[in-house]
Amino acid sequence: MKNIKFIVLGVIFGIILMKSEVVSWFRIQEMFRFQSFHMYGIIGTAILTGMISIFLIKKFHIKAANGEPIVIKPKKMHKGVFVGGVIFGLGWALTGACPGPLYSLVGGGYLIIGVVLFSAIAGAWTYGALRNRLPH
Repeated sequence: MKNIKFIVLGVIFGIILMKSEVVSWFRIQEMFRFQSFHMYGIIGTAILTGMISIFLIKKFHIKAANGEPIVIKPKKMHKGVFVGGVIFGLGWALTGACPGPLYSLVGGGYLIIGVVLFSAIAGAWTYGALRNRLPH
């Protein structure tokens, strides 16, 4: 029960995703066809918010809710990042759904997205099973 706050925040975040049309297949297709600024504006705002948040976390040594220090380790670029990004982008373009909002779409009554959600979970499980054999 101590994690109920995360469930509540997740539900609120899901509602925000639905209301802002970030999970709309039509909005995502508009983005990939360069027909609308809507998604680029939201993604750009999220990037800017993340940049400012990381800057503030590092500058003021902000701690996590449980009191532990937040450590942000640098990430190395390698070909796996590129290949994974291409697979991610293709899946996003083909299904019209980013993995994060899949739960919001299922919760919003778009039950066919359950197929996409199952596929995303199967892909993550497959990666986990093959991780040690993949080039990193």
